[in-house]
Amino acid sequence: MSKFSEVRDLVMSLEGDFEKFYEKGNQAAGTRVRKGMQDLKNLSQDIRKEVQDKKNAE
Repeated sequence: MSKFSEVRDLVMSLEGDFEKFYEKGNQAAGTRVRKGMQDLKNLSQDIRKEVQDKKNAE
């Protein structure tokens, strides 16, 4: 469950940058959003692999 907490914390940390980019047009915030989404993708892949490995081990 710690991985789920990491995902939740990452998404919540990006909220401010999403607002700055979409509502104020802040380009630097857009860069941070893209980086955060890439981190989210990588974390999601790690979780997916972990779940698959655990499922196959049983």
